[in-house]
Amino acid sequence: MIFNARQFAFRFPRPALVMGIVNVTPDSFSDGGKFFDADAAVAHGLELAAQGAEILDIGGESTRPGAETVSEQEELRRVIPVIEKLAPAAKVALSIDTMKPAVARAALAAGASIVNDVAGARATSEMGNVVSEYHAGYIVMHSGSAPGGTGETPVYRDVVREVSEFFSERLIALLNDSGVAAEQVVLDPGIGFGKDLEQNLQLLAGLRSFTKWRRPLLLGVSRKSFIGKLTGAGLNERLPASLACATLAVKAGVNIIRAHDVAGTVQAVRMAEAILQRSNVE
Repeated sequence: MIFNARQFAFRFPRPALVMGIVNVTPDSFSDGGKFFDADAAVAHGLELAAQGAEILDIGGESTRPGAETVSEQEELRRVIPVIEKLAPAAKVALSIDTMKPAVARAALAAGASIVNDVAGARATSEMGNVVSEYHAGYIVMHSGSAPGGTGETPVYRDVVREVSEFFSERLIALLNDSGVAAEQVVLDPGIGFGKDLEQNLQLLAGLRSFTKWRRPLLLGVSRKSFIGKLTGAGLNERLPASLACATLAVKAGVNIIRAHDVAGTVQAVRMAEAILQRSNVE
């Protein structure tokens, strides 16, 4: 299995990729405002790459429940200078975390290689066209509600089955309508996006079922609120639970872990992989 993202080609099986999060926002749930300055964001991205991140995910609009919508112009103002500086310096793949096709296009032109679309290619077919035009990687995420919305959780009869059906529909639409190749697509079940605690746990328990699509799987659980609801841990106390999810996800076949705490995630994932490798030999 291969994931093609412009000049980058990731061939699986291989050690899981860790995607470092670079939020260029004043209001993201975890580190909003900390890296809002472009130079601070670039420095943070370079540090995450040095810690072992092989992808940097750069976002200029918070998708937490209740977040304010950012205009296209403002989102561009936030992310493009960061991408322009990181692209030649970081030597890793850059991902643009956006729902806006125009922002994705500008980010790809500035040096990004991947579009991380939390709207799951549902808002407009134009996003798929942009991805196809640039031969970029495309992360398609399932969201049960509009990112940045009220946080109300939709009703699922079977959340694992319904997310799997969504992946099937999106893959067919992308491959047939937008000209996006299967090798460009990564699937993300969207932990925390329109799911309550029990639904998130069911998705985490059912991750292996999504490997049937033979596309890389991405998991983003870092510091998310469902961890606090289960454990009572505060925002900055959720690393142990985030690492538990990451290591179990790798065992289930997940290929990319999106994380704030890159160094700790890389260490935990590599240990899990070493143990799994030996258990498979015996």
